Amino acid sequence: MDTSSATLLVTKLPEVKVRDRQTGEVAVDPVTNDRLMVMELVFIAQGGSDMIKVTVPEKGIGEGLAMGAPVFLSGLVARPWESEFSGRTRHGIAYRADAVMVGTPAAAQG
Repeated sequence: MDTSSATLLVTKLPEVKVRDRQTGEVAVDPVTNDRLMVMELVFIAQGGSDMIKVTVPEKGIGEGLAMGAPVFLSGLVARPWESEFSGRTRHGIAYRADAVMVGTPAAAQG
């Protein structure tokens, strides 16, 4: 997902992602076994904004994150999801990135 024309600001600092709220089991990447973190960002683009939650491996969390800080994401992927719980269908988009870093990416040369 290309975010080069968007502004991303931290609205909630990374926290450990919980896989099972009843047991407190922490979510881990199935391939690397790295602990997963979740954070909230405001995504501003094309005159509008949305709040998004992004899952990032703990090793991909850059230093210096602070509330309101502009950030950029490496390897961002958006996937639709749908689940049914107690007879109610829920759906949304899950965001996953390889890394989150403070600042903005260098402008493309051209």
